[in-house]
Amino acid sequence: MSQEILKYVTASQIKKDRGNFKVGDGVHVHTKVKEGDKERTQVFKGIVIARKGGGIAETFTVRRISFGEGVERVFPLHSPLVEKIEVDRKSVPMKARLYYLRGRLGKKATKVKERRFNEVAVDPAEQQTAAAPAA
Repeated sequence: MSQEILKYVTASQIKKDRGNFKVGDGVHVHTKVKEGDKERTQVFKGIVIARKGGGIAETFTVRRISFGEGVERVFPLHSPLVEKIEVDRKSVPMKARLYYLRGRLGKKATKVKERRFNEVAVDPAEQQTAAAPAA
């Protein structure tokens, strides 16, 4: 009986829209911050270097360089304090964990091979007719 209740509670707390990023992606994590009786949203921008766990206990680690110092934060994926996760850059990671970025300095610390999307090729004949003014 208690296992059924536990499954129901965890299933209701899991956020469906949170798993659309992977290790190596650049993300903006919007978190709720309480200061006294006021509440505001704070954004943490960086590269996802790890995802761990599963189900309700899944976490991800985001790293950024702030004033020349590396800063990492671990966020619970399904936490109610995490409002939303926006993917800024897609990447092609070659590893499951990007801990090697910790040893890099400067621009190299934020460089991960990115996925590039080519625009749809347009036939030159169609391009000329589209550019010509309508009579």
